[in-house]
Amino acid sequence: MYKNVIRPLFFQLNPECVHHLALTALRVPLFHQSLATYAKVANPKLETKLWGLNFGNPIGIAAGFDKDAVALPAWESLGFGYAEIGTITPKPQPGNPKPRIFRIPSSQALINRMGFPNDGLEAITCRLEALKQSGRWPKIPIGINIGKQKTTSLEEAGKDYLESFLALRPYADYFAINISSPNTPGLRLLQQKDALNALVRPIVEANLGADSKPVVIKIAPDLDEKEIMSVLECIAENHLHGIIATNTTIDKSSVSLKEEGGLSGAPLRQRSTEIIRFISRATGGKLPIIGVGGIFTADDAREKLDAGASLLQIYTGFIYEGPFIVRQICNKL
Repeated sequence: MYKNVIRPLFFQLNPECVHHLALTALRVPLFHQSLATYAKVANPKLETKLWGLNFGNPIGIAAGFDKDAVALPAWESLGFGYAEIGTITPKPQPGNPKPRIFRIPSSQALINRMGFPNDGLEAITCRLEALKQSGRWPKIPIGINIGKQKTTSLEEAGKDYLESFLALRPYADYFAINISSPNTPGLRLLQQKDALNALVRPIVEANLGADSKPVVIKIAPDLDEKEIMSVLECIAENHLHGIIATNTTIDKSSVSLKEEGGLSGAPLRQRSTEIIRFISRATGGKLPIIGVGGIFTADDAREKLDAGASLLQIYTGFIYEGPFIVRQICNKL
Protein backbone atom coordinates (compact mmCIF):
# COMPACT_ATOMS: atom_id res chain seq x y z
CA MET A 1 0.00 0.00 0.00
CA TYR A 2 2.83 2.41 0.82
CA LYS A 3 4.57 2.03 -2.55
CA ASN A 4 1.40 1.93 -4.63
CA VAL A 5 -0.76 4.53 -2.90
CA ILE A 6 0.93 6.59 -0.19
CA ARG A 7 4.35 7.16 -1.74
CA PRO A 8 2.98 8.38 -5.10
CA LEU A 9 0.85 10.91 -3.20
CA PHE A 10 3.75 12.02 -1.03
CA PHE A 11 6.02 12.36 -4.04
CA GLN A 12 3.63 14.92 -5.52
CA LEU A 13 4.42 17.20 -2.57
CA ASN A 14 7.51 19.16 -1.60
CA PRO A 15 10.00 16.74 0.03
CA GLU A 16 10.60 18.89 3.09
CA CYS A 17 6.86 19.39 3.56
CA VAL A 18 6.37 15.61 3.54
CA HIS A 19 9.21 15.23 6.02
CA HIS A 20 7.52 17.61 8.45
CA LEU A 21 4.15 15.91 7.94
CA ALA A 22 5.72 12.54 8.73
CA LEU A 23 7.38 13.81 11.89
CA THR A 24 4.16 15.49 12.99
CA ALA A 25 2.31 12.20 12.62
CA LEU A 26 5.06 10.24 14.38
CA ARG A 27 4.84 12.56 17.38
CA VAL A 28 1.31 11.29 18.05
CA PRO A 29 1.49 8.23 20.37
CA LEU A 30 -1.73 6.70 19.06
CA PHE A 31 -0.42 6.85 15.48
CA HIS A 32 2.97 5.26 15.97
CA GLN A 33 1.65 2.76 18.50
CA SER A 34 -0.90 1.59 15.94
CA LEU A 35 1.95 1.01 13.46
CA ALA A 36 3.87 -1.03 16.03
CA THR A 37 1.55 -4.00 15.54
CA TYR A 38 2.76 -4.31 11.95
CA ALA A 39 6.34 -3.08 12.42
CA LYS A 40 7.37 -5.15 15.44
CA VAL A 41 10.68 -6.98 15.20
CA ALA A 42 11.39 -9.61 17.83
CA ASN A 43 14.07 -12.13 16.91
CA PRO A 44 16.81 -12.98 19.42
CA LYS A 45 19.11 -13.97 16.53
CA LEU A 46 19.26 -10.32 15.48
CA GLU A 47 20.24 -8.95 18.88
CA THR A 48 23.55 -7.11 18.85
CA LYS A 49 25.69 -6.07 21.81
CA LEU A 50 28.14 -3.22 21.35
CA TRP A 51 29.75 -0.78 23.78
CA GLY A 52 27.85 -2.44 26.60
CA LEU A 53 24.56 -1.56 24.91
CA ASN A 54 21.85 -3.98 23.79
CA PHE A 55 20.44 -3.48 20.29
CA GLY A 56 17.33 -5.56 19.57
CA ASN A 57 18.37 -5.58 15.91
CA PRO A 58 21.19 -3.84 14.00
CA ILE A 59 19.01 -1.39 12.04
CA GLY A 60 18.91 2.25 13.18
CA ILE A 61 17.40 5.43 11.82
CA ALA A 62 20.23 7.68 10.67
CA ALA A 63 20.83 11.21 11.85
CA GLY A 64 19.08 13.82 9.76
CA PHE A 65 15.56 12.43 9.94
CA ASP A 66 14.71 13.34 13.53
CA LYS A 67 17.03 16.31 13.86
CA ASP A 68 15.28 17.83 16.87
CA ALA A 69 14.37 14.66 18.78
CA VAL A 70 10.64 15.22 18.36
CA ALA A 71 9.66 11.60 17.65
CA LEU A 72 11.95 9.39 19.74
CA PRO A 73 9.31 6.89 20.95
CA ALA A 74 8.15 6.36 17.35
CA TRP A 75 11.42 4.79 16.22
CA GLU A 76 11.04 2.01 18.72
CA SER A 77 7.44 1.49 17.59
CA LEU A 78 8.62 1.19 13.97
CA GLY A 79 10.96 -1.65 14.91
CA PHE A 80 14.28 0.18 14.82
CA GLY A 81 17.01 -1.31 16.98
CA TYR A 82 18.26 2.17 17.82
CA ALA A 83 17.93 5.78 16.71
CA GLU A 84 20.39 8.60 16.09
CA ILE A 85 19.09 12.15 16.46
CA GLY A 86 20.61 15.39 15.21
CA THR A 87 22.76 16.89 13.86
CA ILE A 88 22.58 19.30 16.82
CA THR A 89 24.50 22.57 17.15
CA PRO A 90 24.85 24.75 20.27
CA LYS A 91 22.54 27.49 19.00
CA PRO A 92 19.43 27.25 16.86
CA GLN A 93 20.03 27.74 13.15
CA PRO A 94 17.71 27.70 10.14
CA GLY A 95 20.02 25.83 7.78
CA ASN A 96 20.45 26.63 4.11
CA PRO A 97 17.84 28.36 1.92
CA LYS A 98 14.96 26.31 0.53
CA PRO A 99 14.42 24.28 -1.59
CA ARG A 100 17.08 21.99 -0.16
CA ILE A 101 15.84 18.40 -0.61
CA PHE A 102 15.46 16.83 -4.06
CA ARG A 103 14.19 13.36 -4.96
CA ILE A 104 15.58 11.29 -7.83
CA PRO A 105 13.07 8.39 -8.03
CA SER A 106 14.66 6.84 -11.11
CA SER A 107 17.84 6.30 -9.05
CA GLN A 108 16.20 5.71 -5.66
CA ALA A 109 18.17 8.66 -4.38
CA LEU A 110 17.98 12.04 -2.67
CA ILE A 111 20.10 15.15 -2.77
CA ASN A 112 19.98 17.36 0.31
CA ARG A 113 21.72 20.56 1.27
CA MET A 114 20.00 21.11 4.60
CA GLY A 115 22.96 22.64 6.47
CA PHE A 116 22.21 21.44 10.02
CA PRO A 117 18.85 23.18 10.68
CA ASN A 118 17.94 22.46 14.30
CA ASP A 119 16.40 23.94 17.43
CA GLY A 120 19.70 24.20 19.32
CA LEU A 121 20.90 22.80 22.62
CA GLU A 122 18.58 24.61 25.01
CA ALA A 123 15.35 23.59 23.28
CA ILE A 124 16.46 20.03 22.55
CA THR A 125 17.79 19.30 26.05
CA CYS A 126 14.49 20.59 27.48
CA ARG A 127 12.60 18.30 25.09
CA LEU A 128 14.72 15.29 26.01
CA GLU A 129 14.38 15.96 29.74
CA ALA A 130 10.60 16.32 29.42
CA LEU A 131 10.45 13.00 27.58
CA LYS A 132 12.44 11.30 30.33
CA GLN A 133 10.24 12.77 33.03
CA SER A 134 7.12 11.60 31.17
CA GLY A 135 8.18 7.97 31.41
CA ARG A 136 7.99 7.60 27.61
CA TRP A 137 11.73 7.37 26.98
CA PRO A 138 12.33 4.57 24.43
CA LYS A 139 14.00 1.34 25.47
CA ILE A 140 16.25 1.30 22.40
CA PRO A 141 19.70 2.97 22.47
CA ILE A 142 19.76 6.62 21.43
CA GLY A 143 22.74 8.15 19.66
CA ILE A 144 23.23 11.89 19.39
CA ASN A 145 24.92 13.42 16.36
CA ILE A 146 26.66 16.75 16.98
CA GLY A 147 28.10 19.37 14.64
CA LYS A 148 29.44 22.88 14.47
CA GLN A 149 27.57 26.13 14.00
CA LYS A 150 27.76 27.42 10.43
CA THR A 151 29.17 30.73 11.69
CA THR A 152 31.84 29.12 13.88
CA SER A 153 35.32 29.11 12.39
CA LEU A 154 37.13 25.82 11.91
CA GLU A 155 39.68 26.91 14.49
CA GLU A 156 36.92 27.33 17.08
CA ALA A 157 34.83 24.32 15.99
CA GLY A 158 36.02 22.11 18.86
CA LYS A 159 34.26 24.39 21.34
CA ASP A 160 30.91 23.78 19.64
CA TYR A 161 31.34 20.00 19.74
CA LEU A 162 32.46 20.03 23.37
CA GLU A 163 29.58 22.27 24.45
CA SER A 164 27.04 19.97 22.83
CA PHE A 165 28.73 16.86 24.20
CA LEU A 166 28.62 18.14 27.78
CA ALA A 167 25.03 19.35 27.59
CA LEU A 168 23.66 16.22 25.93
CA ARG A 169 25.67 13.56 27.77
CA PRO A 170 22.84 12.69 30.21
CA TYR A 171 20.62 11.68 27.27
CA ALA A 172 23.00 9.89 24.89
CA ASP A 173 23.89 6.23 24.73
CA TYR A 174 26.60 7.19 22.24
CA PHE A 175 27.79 10.29 20.38
CA ALA A 176 28.51 10.73 16.67
CA ILE A 177 30.87 13.56 15.72
CA ASN A 178 29.73 14.84 12.33
CA ILE A 179 32.68 16.25 10.40
CA SER A 180 31.55 15.01 7.01
CA SER A 181 28.42 16.83 5.90
CA PRO A 182 29.06 18.58 2.57
CA ASN A 183 26.51 21.27 3.40
CA THR A 184 28.39 23.29 6.05
CA PRO A 185 31.23 25.25 4.40
CA GLY A 186 34.66 23.86 5.26
CA LEU A 187 33.35 21.19 7.62
CA ARG A 188 35.03 18.29 5.80
CA LEU A 189 38.45 19.88 6.41
CA LEU A 190 38.00 18.71 10.02
CA GLN A 191 38.60 15.16 8.74
CA GLN A 192 42.29 16.03 8.38
CA LYS A 193 44.31 14.46 11.16
CA ASP A 194 45.65 17.54 12.96
CA ALA A 195 42.28 19.28 12.91
CA LEU A 196 40.49 16.12 14.02
CA ASN A 197 42.93 15.53 16.87
CA ALA A 198 42.45 19.09 18.10
CA LEU A 199 38.68 18.65 17.94
CA VAL A 200 38.35 15.32 19.74
CA ARG A 201 40.97 15.63 22.49
CA PRO A 202 38.90 17.96 24.71
CA ILE A 203 35.94 15.60 24.31
CA VAL A 204 38.09 12.60 25.20
CA GLU A 205 39.35 14.39 28.32
CA ALA A 206 35.81 15.36 29.32
CA ASN A 207 34.62 11.81 28.68
CA LEU A 208 36.65 10.19 31.43
CA GLY A 209 34.89 8.73 34.45
CA ALA A 210 31.89 6.61 35.28
CA ASP A 211 29.53 8.49 32.96
CA SER A 212 31.70 8.15 29.85
CA LYS A 213 29.92 7.52 26.55
CA PRO A 214 31.03 5.83 23.33
CA VAL A 215 32.17 8.41 20.77
CA VAL A 216 32.33 7.67 17.04
CA ILE A 217 33.37 9.69 13.98
CA LYS A 218 31.18 10.01 10.88
CA ILE A 219 33.20 10.21 7.67
CA ALA A 220 32.53 11.11 4.04
CA PRO A 221 32.48 8.57 1.21
CA ASP A 222 34.67 10.88 -0.84
CA LEU A 223 37.84 10.24 1.18
CA ASP A 224 40.58 8.18 -0.44
CA GLU A 225 42.35 5.33 1.38
CA LYS A 226 45.18 7.54 2.64
CA GLU A 227 42.69 10.01 4.11
CA ILE A 228 40.69 7.22 5.71
CA MET A 229 43.86 5.81 7.28
CA SER A 230 44.58 9.24 8.73
CA VAL A 231 41.14 9.28 10.39
CA LEU A 232 41.70 5.73 11.68
CA GLU A 233 45.02 6.77 13.20
CA CYS A 234 43.28 9.61 15.03
CA ILE A 235 40.59 7.24 16.28
CA ALA A 236 43.22 4.81 17.59
CA GLU A 237 45.38 7.49 19.20
CA ASN A 238 42.40 9.00 21.02
CA HIS A 239 40.81 5.65 21.93
CA LEU A 240 37.55 6.51 20.23
CA HIS A 241 34.93 3.80 19.96
CA GLY A 242 34.01 3.46 16.31
CA ILE A 243 33.28 5.01 12.94
CA ILE A 244 30.19 5.69 10.84
CA ALA A 245 30.70 4.96 7.13
CA THR A 246 29.41 6.94 5.41
CA ASN A 247 27.76 10.33 5.07
CA THR A 248 26.38 11.59 1.74
CA THR A 249 28.59 12.00 -1.32
CA ILE A 250 29.33 15.01 -3.49
CA ASP A 251 29.90 12.69 -6.48
CA LYS A 252 26.79 12.91 -8.67
CA SER A 253 28.22 11.24 -11.76
CA SER A 254 25.71 8.38 -11.39
CA VAL A 255 22.55 10.52 -11.37
CA SER A 256 20.86 12.92 -13.77
CA LEU A 257 20.22 15.71 -11.24
CA LYS A 258 23.21 17.91 -10.44
CA GLU A 259 21.85 20.04 -7.60
CA GLU A 260 24.33 21.16 -4.95
CA GLY A 261 24.32 19.03 -1.80
CA GLY A 262 24.96 15.50 -0.66
CA LEU A 263 23.69 12.49 -2.59
CA SER A 264 22.23 9.56 -0.64
CA GLY A 265 20.41 6.35 -1.49
CA ALA A 266 21.06 3.51 -3.90
CA PRO A 267 23.92 5.18 -5.83
CA LEU A 268 25.92 5.32 -2.58
CA ARG A 269 25.55 1.63 -1.70
CA GLN A 270 28.63 0.24 -3.39
CA ARG A 271 31.02 3.01 -2.32
CA SER A 272 29.96 2.91 1.33
CA THR A 273 30.35 -0.88 1.35
CA GLU A 274 33.83 -0.58 -0.15
CA ILE A 275 34.83 1.82 2.61
CA ILE A 276 33.39 -0.44 5.30
CA ARG A 277 35.38 -3.37 3.91
CA PHE A 278 38.56 -1.27 3.75
CA ILE A 279 38.17 -0.08 7.35
CA SER A 280 37.45 -3.58 8.60
CA ARG A 281 40.55 -4.98 6.92
CA ALA A 282 42.73 -2.06 7.98
CA THR A 283 41.75 -2.49 11.64
CA GLY A 284 41.63 -6.27 11.68
CA GLY A 285 37.90 -6.13 12.31
CA LYS A 286 38.49 -4.62 15.74
CA LEU A 287 36.95 -1.19 15.18
CA PRO A 288 33.14 -1.11 15.38
CA ILE A 289 31.63 0.23 12.16
CA ILE A 290 28.14 1.62 11.64
CA GLY A 291 27.33 1.09 7.97
CA VAL A 292 25.20 3.64 6.12
CA GLY A 293 24.44 4.18 2.47
CA GLY A 294 21.96 2.68 0.04
CA ILE A 295 20.29 0.14 2.33
CA PHE A 296 16.87 -0.75 0.93
CA THR A 297 16.69 -4.53 1.26
CA ALA A 298 17.96 -7.41 3.38
CA ASP A 299 20.54 -8.12 0.68
CA ASP A 300 21.85 -4.56 1.01
CA ALA A 301 22.01 -4.95 4.77
CA ARG A 302 23.74 -8.34 4.58
CA GLU A 303 26.31 -6.93 2.15
CA LYS A 304 27.40 -4.34 4.70
CA LEU A 305 27.35 -6.75 7.63
CA ASP A 306 29.50 -9.18 5.64
CA ALA A 307 31.87 -6.32 4.78
CA GLY A 308 32.46 -5.73 8.48
CA ALA A 309 29.70 -3.47 9.81
CA SER A 310 28.45 -4.12 13.35
CA LEU A 311 25.38 -1.90 13.04
CA LEU A 312 23.51 -0.30 10.14
CA GLN A 313 21.53 2.87 9.54
CA ILE A 314 18.92 3.82 6.97
CA TYR A 315 17.52 7.14 5.82
CA THR A 316 16.73 7.29 2.10
CA GLY A 317 15.58 3.65 2.18
CA PHE A 318 13.00 4.61 4.81
CA ILE A 319 11.59 7.26 2.48
CA TYR A 320 11.40 4.98 -0.55
CA GLU A 321 10.40 1.71 1.15
CA GLY A 322 8.09 3.01 3.86
CA PRO A 323 7.49 2.57 7.60
CA PHE A 324 7.83 -1.22 7.64
CA ILE A 325 11.29 -1.37 6.09
CA VAL A 326 12.92 -2.54 9.32
CA ARG A 327 10.55 -5.49 9.66
CA GLN A 328 11.03 -6.37 5.99
CA ILE A 329 14.82 -6.35 6.31
CA CYS A 330 14.94 -8.14 9.66
CA ASN A 331 12.51 -10.89 8.64
CA LYS A 332 14.78 -11.80 5.72
CA LEU A 333 18.00 -11.39 7.68
